[in-house]
Amino acid sequence: MDFRLSDDQEALRRGMRELLAARFGPEALRAAVEGAEAAGGVAGEGTAGERAPGARTAGGGGPCRGVVDRRLWRELGEAGFFALRVPEAAGGVGLGLPEAVLVFEEAGRALLPGPLVATHLAATHRGGDGAEAVPGAAEGRAVVTALEPDGAPLVEHWADADAVLVPEGEGVGVAAPGVVRALPVRAVDPLTPLHWVSGGRPAAVAACGAGAGVLCREAALLTAAQQLGSAFRTLELAVGHARTREQFGRPVGAFQAVQHLCAGMLVRAETARAAVYAAAVTGDEAETCAAKLLADEAAGANARDCLQVHGGMGFTWEAEVHLHLKRAWLRGSQWRTAVAAEEQLAEALLSPRL
Repeated sequence: MDFRLSDDQEALRRGMRELLAARFGPEALRAAVEGAEAAGGVAGEGTAGERAPGARTAGGGGPCRGVVDRRLWRELGEAGFFALRVPEAAGGVGLGLPEAVLVFEEAGRALLPGPLVATHLAATHRGGDGAEAVPGAAEGRAVVTALEPDGAPLVEHWADADAVLVPEGEGVGVAAPGVVRALPVRAVDPLTPLHWVSGGRPAAVAACGAGAGVLCREAALLTAAQQLGSAFRTLELAVGHARTREQFGRPVGAFQAVQHLCAGMLVRAETARAAVYAAAVTGDEAETCAAKLLADEAAGANARDCLQVHGGMGFTWEAEVHLHLKRAWLRGSQWRTAVAAEEQLAEALLSPRL
């Protein structure tokens, strides 16, 4: 299988990287974290668009709020991030899953916050009549989150959401977040607030065009792409630090132990890239499980090794490494955990081939 990118794919990746560098670079990332931590690190109890009177964040901060930058969200919509796979006849870009993986990889590299996967899927999968499952999702005017079918009832960015994707049996419904009670939960990642849906799964008021299996598989793959981007970013940070930081009169990258760490990071990231790109081309369930498993491992292990290369500096505010580790932990628990992916892979390997 040839994983070399076409000129158009390279241009797409380059354009998305330039957009995110201009609109969500390291300084904007720190500012977003500062804003989230000032609000207590989580969005507060209530529903999207409204809050209980006097509601406070779990950290005891000021009035609760979400973390999605609506202006940036609309800019992403204008750039085609959410409508990337919508047919051109319907006003979209008309590209495929491999191209979506590339832009989500760049989003993961930048640690872009927000329910990107759910909003992209809501924009992509339309009803049988071609109508949007969530009006405004493709243009970035709506923020969409999602419940997972078999996991804990935790939802990211509940306070920001205009709609919720709800897998139901073999189908996927669209629900309003305001119909059930949700309690804020402290999240390890300050830019991914979580809520525990305690009032049962919300009833669907519309249908999404995707089946539950397709939605979950694509969500796992796009989440893996974000993890892949993070793995390569921490590799880049580690190598850059090893080249410029000096100890005992030499760059720390001159020491063999540091070289081995960086080499291991590269091997993990490239292995995960091959798996993610292959799954994007084939759409195979088992290959998607393998991609998620390898990308989760690459993101988490690379962030830890990047911290090791940085030493104590990696935990400081000036470094973004610790934010990559926190995001990797959280993404690893979403859309197929390691245990779920391993079980599905084992089942696929042991099942008889026809």
